[in-house]
Amino acid sequence: MTARKKKAAAKDFSTVAVEDLSMAQAEAELERLAKAIVKHDLAYHAKDAPLIADADYDALKRRNDAIEKRFPLLTRTDSPSKKVGAPAAAGFAKVRHAVPMLSLDNAFAEDDLREFVARVRRFLSLPDDAPLAYSAEPKIDGLSISLLYENGVFTKGATRGDGEEGEDVTANLRTIKEIPAKLQGKAPAAIEVRGEIYMTRADFLRMNQEQEKAGDKVFANPRNAAAGAVRQLDPTITAKRPLRFFAYTIGRYEGPAIETQAELIRRLGEWGFATNPETRSCADADALLAFYEHIGAKRASLPYDIDGVVYKVDRFDLQRRLGFVARSPRWAIAHKFPAERAQTKLLKIDVQVGRTGALTPVAILEPVNVGGVMVARATLHNEDEIARKDAREGDTVVIQRAGDVIPQIVEVVADKAHDKRPRFQPFEFCPICGSKAVRPEGEVVRRCTGGLACDAQVVERLRHFAMRTAFDIEGLGEKNVEELHSLGWLKRPGDVFRLKDHAAALAKRDGWGEKSVEKLLAAIEARRNVPLDRFIFALGIRQVGEATGRLLAQHYETLEKWRAAMIAVAKGDEAAHAELLAIDQVGEALVADIAAFFAEKHNLEALDDLAEFVTPIPLEKPRTDSPVAGKTIVFTGTLVKMSRDEAKARAQSMGAKVAGSVSKKTDLVVAGPGAGSKLADAQKHGVEVIDEDAWLKLAGLA
Repeated sequence: MTARKKKAAAKDFSTVAVEDLSMAQAEAELERLAKAIVKHDLAYHAKDAPLIADADYDALKRRNDAIEKRFPLLTRTDSPSKKVGAPAAAGFAKVRHAVPMLSLDNAFAEDDLREFVARVRRFLSLPDDAPLAYSAEPKIDGLSISLLYENGVFTKGATRGDGEEGEDVTANLRTIKEIPAKLQGKAPAAIEVRGEIYMTRADFLRMNQEQEKAGDKVFANPRNAAAGAVRQLDPTITAKRPLRFFAYTIGRYEGPAIETQAELIRRLGEWGFATNPETRSCADADALLAFYEHIGAKRASLPYDIDGVVYKVDRFDLQRRLGFVARSPRWAIAHKFPAERAQTKLLKIDVQVGRTGALTPVAILEPVNVGGVMVARATLHNEDEIARKDAREGDTVVIQRAGDVIPQIVEVVADKAHDKRPRFQPFEFCPICGSKAVRPEGEVVRRCTGGLACDAQVVERLRHFAMRTAFDIEGLGEKNVEELHSLGWLKRPGDVFRLKDHAAALAKRDGWGEKSVEKLLAAIEARRNVPLDRFIFALGIRQVGEATGRLLAQHYETLEKWRAAMIAVAKGDEAAHAELLAIDQVGEALVADIAAFFAEKHNLEALDDLAEFVTPIPLEKPRTDSPVAGKTIVFTGTLVKMSRDEAKARAQSMGAKVAGSVSKKTDLVVAGPGAGSKLADAQKHGVEVIDEDAWLKLAGLA
C-alpha cells in the first residue's frame, strides 16, 4: 500500500457508528458509499460479476439510508437511495417542492412520547384538561412520494429527495394502480398529495421468487425493492413491480378548507386514494401509547413492513401555530419500535478525532448480527460513559441498534475475569498529531489542541467548508480534499479558490483529467457569492451550526459588521459581548467559542484570505409590512394567552428580531406577570414596555 493510500485509509469513516459521525464525516461517508454502491451496481448489473455478497451490499445500502435519516440535508443528488442498479438516477429531472417535505423527530420510549405531548401543550399554552386530539397511524417502511393534481388530473410526481428538491418520477408513478390518474368527485383546483410507496410482504416474496427463477437479483427487503422500482429510468420495469400507495397528508393545497387530519383522511378516500385503515384518533398520551402497543402487537400480522407509529396534532390550525423547528414539524413525531439486541466481545477501545478536535472513544467488536446488519463497531460516547459502564477490553457486552440504526453498547455482561482486565485510560495525546488532548472544565469531551496543525482537523475543516450546507462545492469530497491537502495545494479555505493555479498539474494526476478539473473549477467559481449564513457556518466555529449561522447573519447583516463585532467580543468589549449574548438562543458557552475563534490570529488570517475571493450575500430582508418589522423585541414574565415560544415565533415571522436580554438597542419589551430584571432594564434604558394584550393586538391576534 502506498503512503497516500495508507493516509486515505486512516481517514476511512466506514466503521464509525452513525451516531458518532460529525456532519463533515457524514457527508464524506455518503460520498464513499455512493461511489462504492455504484461500483457494485455496475459489477452486478452490467458485468454479471458481483464483487461482494448480497448481504454486504445490503449493509452498504442500509448504512447510506441510516446516515441520510440522521443528516437529511446531506442527501446527495446521486444518492444510492434514489436509484437501483445501473445507470444512476441522474437521468431524472428535478422538482422543487412548493412546500418542503420535512422529516420527523423520533421518540423511542414512553417518556419521549409524553414529553412531546407536554411540549405541544406548553407551546400552545393549553392547560392539562383542555381537549387536544391527535391522529395516529402506522409508520410504513416505504418511499415518500409527492403527487400533484391540477383540476383533478395527476400532472407530476416526485420523490422527497433532500426535502427541498426531489426527482421527477411521474412516468413511473403512472404505472401504480393505487395512484389515481384523475380524482373522484369534486376536486380542488390544485392539491399535492403525499404518501408512501410500498410493497406488501406477500408481493415482495412472490417477486423475489420470480427474480430468483429468472436469474435476476433478489432484493433485500420490500422497502429497498419499492424504492428501486420507483427510481427505474424505464417505466416498463416499474410497471412490473407490485407497488402500492398509502396517502396520508398534503402539501400545496388550493381548495375548500379542511380543518383536521381526520377530515383529510376521509377526503383523500373520497378522491380515490387508499389510506391506512389502521389510522385512529386519540385524545391524549395514554390513548397514543395504547395505540402504539396495539400496533406493535399486530406488527407481525400486518401485510406490510412498519417501523413505528406516527402521531400528529389533529387540528390544522394548531399545526400552523406550532410550525416547524429546523427540519421537522413541532406538531408530529415518529414513535419507533424498540431496538434489537445481541451479545459480542469488546476487542479494543479505539479513539477517533473529529473536525473540532473531539476525541470520541469507539468500541471495536467481534462482528455480530443485530437486526440483519453485521456490527463491528459501536459508540462509547465519552470517557465518563466508559467509566459508568465499566467497559474494558475483553468484556462481553450487549449491543443494540438504537432506532434500528445506530449501534451502541447497552451494558457489560459480568464475568469472573472482568475485574482483572485493565480499566480504560483516557488518551492524553491526540492519536493523529500527538498534540496534548485536554478536557475543558465542565465538559465530557476531550479535545486535541492541535487545531489546524492536526491533519484530522485540517482535512475535516476543509470538508466541512465544502459540504452541501456550507459552500456546496461538488467534487471536493473527502478523498479529493485529502489528496489536495497532501500535495500542499489546500491548507485553508481560501486555497480552494487558488486551485485554478494547479489545474494543469491536477489534470495529469490519476483519477482526474481535464474534464474533471474543469467541472471542479466551475463548481468553485460558482460559489464566489454565497449567503452570509452559509459563509459563517462554513468556517467551522465550534457550536456554530446552520441555525446559529443564520441567527448571526440576520442580526449583523454583513460580513464586515459581523467580523468587527466578533473581534470586539474577542478583545473583551463589554458592549459587543452583551449584544452577541442578547441574540435569542445564544448563550455564554457559544459566545466563548466564537471569541476563542476570533482570538486566534491564524483564524482571522484565514477568514480575511477567504473574503478576498468571496462576497457573502446578506440574507433576504425581513418583512417590512408589519408594525414590528425590523424591531428588536424581548419577551419577559409569564404570558397567559400564548406561550413565550409561540410569541417569539410570531414576532420573527413578522420580521422582528427576538433578543434574550434588554439593552439600549431594544425597541420593545413585552412583559407579563412576574417580569423581573428585564423589566427593570427596560425602564433603565427607556425602552417601550407593553403587556400581553397589547402584544396580541400588535401581532394581529386580537
